[in-house]
Amino acid sequence: MAYEEPKYDLIKNTDVYEIRSYEDRLAVKTLQTLGEDRAFGRLFKYISGANQSSSKIAMTIPVIKTDEGRGLEMYFFLPKSYSMKTTPLPNANNVELVMVKGGYYAVIKYSGRLTDQNYKRHSALLKEVLNKDKISTIGEPIQAIYNGPLTPFFLRKNEAMYLVSLK
Repeated sequence: MAYEEPKYDLIKNTDVYEIRSYEDRLAVKTLQTLGEDRAFGRLFKYISGANQSSSKIAMTIPVIKTDEGRGLEMYFFLPKSYSMKTTPLPNANNVELVMVKGGYYAVIKYSGRLTDQNYKRHSALLKEVLNKDKISTIGEPIQAIYNGPLTPFFLRKNEAMYLVSLK
């Protein structure tokens, strides 16, 4: 089954990473301080109809996670056909509709198990190479997850990314 992915323009491609330009993207997000499965469940309930119009919304990829210091933030992007005006509001007070700011993102792709160690290793490698290439990062790394838990680890597509400044 093919899932909608956000469109981007490829700005730069190296042996280690690529830089992509994304437009603003509509998403729902939730904060999880104890375990990510609950965050995923809340967002999945929203797209399954736990919203003010009881509308089912198609799943998109990737699911993104980032740690902004107060806990894990998880985001589901909404299909491009939705806008702030046409998207149903969440029923849950711990799920919110947000606009994820577009910009330039440096991305490193990797496969394998969805572990913190694997993600941290790749985000650290990306940060190291960006520093060497004199590209400034903005904020914390972002984890992008493309496959469900039943996908064999060697077939999984994951990414670590940073918002970057190309000045």
